[in-house]
Amino acid sequence: MDPNSACPVVCFGEVLWDILPSGAQPGGAPMNVAYHLNKLGTAPALITRIGLDDYGKKLVNMLADTGVTTEFFDVDYDHPTGLVYANTNDHHEVVYDIVNPSAWDFIVWHDEYAALLQQAEFFVYGSLTSRSKTSRETLSRLLEHAKTKVLDINLRPPNFHRSTVENLLQEADILKMNIAELDLITGWFSQFQTTEDRISLIQDRFDIETIVVTLGGEGAMVNQKGKLYRHAGFKVVVTDTIGSGDAFLAGFLHQLLKGETIESALDFACALGAFIATHPGACPDYDATQITTLINAHNDQVLHTIHHH
Repeated sequence: MDPNSACPVVCFGEVLWDILPSGAQPGGAPMNVAYHLNKLGTAPALITRIGLDDYGKKLVNMLADTGVTTEFFDVDYDHPTGLVYANTNDHHEVVYDIVNPSAWDFIVWHDEYAALLQQAEFFVYGSLTSRSKTSRETLSRLLEHAKTKVLDINLRPPNFHRSTVENLLQEADILKMNIAELDLITGWFSQFQTTEDRISLIQDRFDIETIVVTLGGEGAMVNQKGKLYRHAGFKVVVTDTIGSGDAFLAGFLHQLLKGETIESALDFACALGAFIATHPGACPDYDATQITTLINAHNDQVLHTIHHH
């Protein structure tokens, strides 16, 4: 890869395999975001660490096949490539057992990362890698060099501490979370009832310019500098929701890089998230034009409905 060719987005954190009852699937939010950015035509860099094992090799090969650079993957000789065992509990909820330690707990700093970040518009990071000292310290150094810091929070008990999450929030320029994470974090500080009040609380407390909250099948909300945008989402038949939030974030950032408005970015992001939910797994093969088709079909339907009232 030409060092002068810019990666407009740098993703940092875990790459792993989700071991599901149906088999193993590649995953990890940073990798999923990178995969979808690449699909949309935005070249991402991915900073992570894998083990010297078959799982690690398979991840590198899969990404090479899809065109995502693995130039910033370190190999760990002592720890295995990340695995997550997904099991269903008695209440039919999926419970994740995230193997600890994994190679991605030991991501180390390289001096070349400074230049990589200085020419990138967005730096995407999550909260999961902060469970370990090594990756947490590397993240802290990366944040010093990042332009726009995008925190894609991922609260998986017991893999987080409140103090660490607050530190990460303190750094963020753009925060993406789901409604459950919003409720959990605001619960630390207040008894606010409405979603709007909860978003405002976090925005004011941590001085975050843009907060994105995904609402599952109900779409998403964005608060940018105190102005609220809503999208009702797209009605689709869901296969599984694995990776939908990551696809949403990739779509949102891709649109912002193109200079689109928040409304347009939100529209596209909701469409991409919904589209991925109609496919099994986080990283299905698709073409960006399929997303535009979904948006157009939806808009036609909405117009049609308006004209009939």
